[in-house]
Amino acid sequence: MTRVYDVAIVGAGMAGASLAAAIGSRVRVLVLEAEDAPGYHATGRSAAFWSETYGGPDIQPLTTASGPLLRAGGHLAPLGSLHIGRTEDEAAMDLFLSEFADSEVRLDRVDPAAFVPGLRSEWTLGVQEASCAYIDVAALHAESIAIARRSGAVFVTDAAFAGAGRADGVWTIETKAGAFRARTIVNAAGAWADAVAARVGVRPLGLQAYRRTMAQLRTDPGAPEGMPHIADLGGRFYFKPEPGGRLWLSPHDETPTEPCDAAPEEIDVAIAIARFEQVVDWRVAAVERRWAGLRTFASDRLPIYGFDRDVPGFFWCAGQGGFGIQTAPAAALLATSLLLGINPDPSVAAIDVARYSPARF
Repeated sequence: MTRVYDVAIVGAGMAGASLAAAIGSRVRVLVLEAEDAPGYHATGRSAAFWSETYGGPDIQPLTTASGPLLRAGGHLAPLGSLHIGRTEDEAAMDLFLSEFADSEVRLDRVDPAAFVPGLRSEWTLGVQEASCAYIDVAALHAESIAIARRSGAVFVTDAAFAGAGRADGVWTIETKAGAFRARTIVNAAGAWADAVAARVGVRPLGLQAYRRTMAQLRTDPGAPEGMPHIADLGGRFYFKPEPGGRLWLSPHDETPTEPCDAAPEEIDVAIAIARFEQVVDWRVAAVERRWAGLRTFASDRLPIYGFDRDVPGFFWCAGQGGFGIQTAPAAALLATSLLLGINPDPSVAAIDVARYSPARF
């Protein structure tokens, strides 16, 4: 326990791993992970697509800035997205288009039937987001960990956070794996971020975890090659093609829950299939796999990056909702600049980081 790290990151999911990679060798970094392997919860259960409109206009700058970094690493592959609706969704479509009218995101009105064979006739509204892409979450996460380790970061797994106390500018951190010392704690604990804060006497910020359900379907006919990601303008479902003609389907649910090892509910899978069958005339031949993950939001649904307003040496990197994977490269660069007190990387210098500050609460 004699070694003092400059930064101890609590959580080795995408947020913690990408931040450790972005910091590089500039400071001594320790990453503490509660599970026996990094990325078990939200990171390992991602829907695995990158969409510039996902999360809304306040998230779009982070997503757009992450795009070139993800492409350079070979982590994106063409997919495209089609946002569809019925007559009653016209107001939602108009709002969607207006929100991104002044952004870099190109959105085009299209006939959805030209993109989805077997689309039921009432689905007449379509907006194409051609930039949407598959994202290789596992490769991105593994690369972040590898880069961080090459830079000298130390990863300790099975190290559930128990608490910490600060004296003379140094935290003594108690974990299941033993005690560690660091000058700064970074709270990248995902759904457990408020619990980590409370255990060191930092005021929780009101983060709420939600369960999101996914299912892999085998359909007849199978998903055609080249079909885009399909998202409901009313926010009731999305689905995307996978190799072998499979589909990943979600009812776009957000069920409030305590931080946990999330598991899917049969009713949510059934709801997803019922909604899917109202969209296309395909037959669901089998549900091959089902799972659930957690997404954690602040009350305003924006992420939180920055030092705590009241407690020195405590840094927030939390509240990434469902967009933490697609924004990770840019978010890590912004968080690094705030954490180390350096100028931000040019790729993110134009982003207004104040909107994500914990001081807003």
